[in-house]
Amino acid sequence: MTTLVRAGHRAQHRVVLLGGGYVTLHAYAGLMRHAGGAVRAGDVQVVVISTDDAHSFHGFTGEVLAGLLPYDRTRTPLVDAMPHAHVVLGRATAIDAERRVVRYVLAADESDRGVDPHHHSDSDSDSDSHHERVLDYDSLVVGTGGREPATAVPGLAEHGFTLRAPGDIAVLTDRVRDAAAHRGHRRHTVVVAGGGMAGVEMAAAVADLGGARLRVELVHSGDGILPELRDEQPRLARRAELELRRLGVRVRLGVRLASVTEDLAYLSDGTSLPASTVIATIGQRPVHVPGLDAHRDPRGRLVTRPDLSVVDGVWAAGDAACVVHPTSGEPVPANALWAIKGGEHLGRNLARTLRGRPTRPFAYRGLGQAASFGVGRSISELYGIPFTGWVAWVLRLTFFLRFMPSRRKAAQVVTDFARHAAHGRTAPASAPTEPAVADLAAPRTA
Repeated sequence: MTTLVRAGHRAQHRVVLLGGGYVTLHAYAGLMRHAGGAVRAGDVQVVVISTDDAHSFHGFTGEVLAGLLPYDRTRTPLVDAMPHAHVVLGRATAIDAERRVVRYVLAADESDRGVDPHHHSDSDSDSDSHHERVLDYDSLVVGTGGREPATAVPGLAEHGFTLRAPGDIAVLTDRVRDAAAHRGHRRHTVVVAGGGMAGVEMAAAVADLGGARLRVELVHSGDGILPELRDEQPRLARRAELELRRLGVRVRLGVRLASVTEDLAYLSDGTSLPASTVIATIGQRPVHVPGLDAHRDPRGRLVTRPDLSVVDGVWAAGDAACVVHPTSGEPVPANALWAIKGGEHLGRNLARTLRGRPTRPFAYRGLGQAASFGVGRSISELYGIPFTGWVAWVLRLTFFLRFMPSRRKAAQVVTDFARHAAHGRTAPASAPTEPAVADLAAPRTA
């Protein structure tokens, strides 16, 4: 192990966290909760490598699109969320578990070369190798998450909009609000591909914002929306269908999005729809960082042990990992709650390894799920018990506020909803400012 000299101390252990999402934030929080003294003393150094300088809280994406919350409420700078970590704005390019090093390129280096710093390649390129830096670690957490497979649908990457990459929500929000504010004779059509929780909420949010000015089409390949809910909670699925109908959303079942052009969405049944905006909620693929290929499942996810380690010194959770449910034996769902709980467990196990104690298996069994269709209009399921209307909306709001990384922003969300109840919809948010991001102090390169 190579130690780091910093402020008169030698760090005895370096923890590197890849990604700026739920896994990283909650792994950091769990580590600080159980071994924060060692981090503050400089005996343990925490380094975060992320393509985004802020954490995006996706729970309120629908409310942002609908104009109920400003975009800034969902964004927390990583340097604020993890004040005792070194935040590096860059992209991990390879993991060498035998040498315990991770290779990365700085976003500034990619920008200088005209490369999109948010791009994730499945393999190292020659241009990457000229700018790569190498950082050794003692513990590595892979929380790089997933992205919509936009390249799987011809034209979608060029003409459509996704939700998971850095900056996606801001660009989509501007586009939808511009369409909703359009005063011309042409009625804009927004096509949402995917009938899961995310697709249903996005379709409802756009329809809620646009009213008669926007036509919203929801395209789903299955025979009913919300397949993750329909089998066990058919009443909630039917309620969601009624809410979409109330909002004027047209649902097309049994068809897929086949291709996208600048103004048309072609469907798998041979028909097409005029589309000023196409939103993709078609699942996700893990962001692939080369290395550890022998430990991936057919979908490219890192297969974890019961304690969420992959190999000695490497841990994973969230969309980039295949985590087995402790009772069903099936992979856990790819959503924020499981990423949060996986990150928390990782943080605790990291602290246990620092103290020389055995790790513990991941035992979380799940809580529930929810979707919103406007203020006071939600469906939710908590430990198998269904709720609708205001009760469901308050349960969902309470749950999301609990897991927002900033208490200040959580309080602002409450204020925003109170203001909306009193005065109506909020004005569109201005473009967020870019917070400063600290580079790693004296990173070791090779």
